[in-house]
This record gives sequence, C-alpha cells and structure tokens, in this order.
Amino acid sequence: MWSGDELDLDAYLDRIGYQGDRKPSGELRPDLRTLYAVHRAHAAAITFESLDVLLGRPVALDLKSIEDKLVHGRRGGYCYEQNLLLAAALERIGFEVSGRGARNRTRGDSVLAVTHAVLVVTVEGEPWLCDAGFGFQGPREPVPLGRPGTEVQQGQWTYRVREEEDRVLALCLLRGDTWRDLYAFSPQRYHPVDYVVLNHYSSSHPTSSFIGRLIVQHPGDGVRQALVGRELTRLHPDGRAEQEIVGPDGLLAVLDREFGLRLPERDAAELVRIHRAED
Repeated sequence: MWSGDELDLDAYLDRIGYQGDRKPSGELRPDLRTLYAVHRAHAAAITFESLDVLLGRPVALDLKSIEDKLVHGRRGGYCYEQNLLLAAALERIGFEVSGRGARNRTRGDSVLAVTHAVLVVTVEGEPWLCDAGFGFQGPREPVPLGRPGTEVQQGQWTYRVREEEDRVLALCLLRGDTWRDLYAFSPQRYHPVDYVVLNHYSSSHPTSSFIGRLIVQHPGDGVRQALVGRELTRLHPDGRAEQEIVGPDGLLAVLDREFGLRLPERDAAELVRIHRAED
C-alpha cells in the first residue's frame, strides 16, 4: 500500500536521528514503543514546509521523489510528503497503516474541503492517530483514538480527540485554558492515490493557502514556530504568541537557524527574490 519495500529504511532512520531499541538481528519491532520513538524523531527532525509550491514546482508524491527530497536532500515537506514517508517507514517496520482525509478547523467557523492527510496505525488492536505533517500545532507523538476525551500530554502540550456525529473524530489542542479544534476526519480510508488528487489542489489551485505564500513551521518540544509570509510566530503552551517580521535579508539565516533548512544556492536566491518582491 505505502511502498514500504522501496524505502531505504536505514537512511530514513539516520535522517530522523532515530534512537530506539532493535532486535539483535537489526530489525525494529512493530510495537507501541517503536511507534512513539519513530513518530517523535520524525516530527523533530523534518520541518513542515511548502517551498516548492512557492517556487512554482510540482510536488511529486511517489516514494522515490519524497525520499530524495526529505531524506537524502534533507528538505522538509507538507502533509502528503511527510505522512506518505512516515507511512512507508511504519509499513516497512511491520505496522498496520491506513490513511484518512481531514478538514482543517484552525480558520474559524468556515467549512473547508478535506485537504489534510493523516494516518491511523493499529497496534495490538488499538488505533492510534499518527500525523507528522500538520505544522507547528500538530502532535509530536501518536494520539490514542480508542478512548475519545482522554487528555494526552506531549511535553508541555496537551491534546485530546473528541467524537462527533457520524463517527467523526476531531483532534483538539489545549492553548492556555481553551481547547481548540485542529482538524476532523471520518472513518473513510484513504489510499495514496487519493492524496495525489488532494495534492494537486493544494499545490496548484488559486484558492489554496499554499499558493503564493512562504510557509515553514516546526512543532518544537516547548516553543513552536511558524514563518508565514514575513511573520515569524512563536507559540507558547500557555497560549501566548510572539511575532516578529523577517525581511529578505534575514530570511535564509532564519530558515537555517530556526528550521534547519539550507537550500541550494539557486533556490535560495529565488526564494529571497520572491520574499523581496512582497515589498
């Protein structure tokens, strides 16, 4: 399903700095401990970004292209790339992985189209939400789906899943004293080809939030950061948000220092040119 047999698993584990238990044979166990360790390492190491969309390039979702970009090229990616890579790795390790499509709920009361990709991983009969591609508000670790309403502490951040009508599940984040919906998804299973369609909209439709905007985000263990356009936001667990403006002259340094992104010289120059054109 997820082309896990094509993945260079050792290169992936090296990319995410995986530190976890292996059997003497070198194989990983498809257990909850490994799931937590891989998810946590992936979310910490690979930045959420949609720079290819801003640069006018197609976003390829075949595993080789994703692996070349995120693993060997040490770039980041957005939800389809991140979670297809994670799905391939988990499948290769031996996990049962299925896909879902989610509606973003972070933009007020508007009903948005299903455009977000998430994963459901079943371990010993229990379903877990896995999502390495929701940016700076997303979970760093798996979230249990079998016990809706249970609060889950991840570092200084707290999540829970709420069950709604028609078996819809909503992932919520506690910011300060307020629970905020991040996204909601139904039980309908999604396949890799479904994400190709969603990716086409997200990367090319004029109303997509990724078109014409610089978006780079990272879910830090404490403070979380998002660079959208020229505004760098630092989000704290207590709900505080700090903003600063990043101009074209400081852009590449911020991408490197805050997000671990270093682009080839030609791409970097084009990105700065686009950023400067916003004046």
